[in-house]
Amino acid sequence: MKRMLFALLPVLFLLGSCNQSISESDLKDINGYWEIEKAEMPDGEVKTYTINTMIDYFEIENNKGFRQKVMPQVDGDYLTNEVQETIEIVVVDGKTLMKYHTEFADWQEELLAISKEELVVQNEHDIKYYYKRAIPFSKK
Repeated sequence: MKRMLFALLPVLFLLGSCNQSISESDLKDINGYWEIEKAEMPDGEVKTYTINTMIDYFEIENNKGFRQKVMPQVDGDYLTNEVQETIEIVVVDGKTLMKYHTEFADWQEELLAISKEELVVQNEHDIKYYYKRAIPFSKK
């Protein structure tokens, strides 16, 4: 029995380490412009976004901030409708949650991965959204 337990320990360690945790220092990478690359449905279906007329701008400081939809322009600027979704980032049961609020609704997404180039979140309907860092449009 002991031998079996010791044989399983490395496997259990590997399984546990597959789940990436989000550190406080990782959260600074959320700030900036992000465009959706794909959405993965709970049944495995993947919807790819090749052209985005709207992208998301995040501004977070001390785990609070906002997300705003913006529209890239040919000159590199962004147009917005000035509507901001407030965000609070909290950790609950080891999961990093982004809690959104507007005057119309409240919802949350789990932050699954964040780096300087990739953002992955999962909403309450188990849809995973994969974002890439937006590159400003240039006439060149």
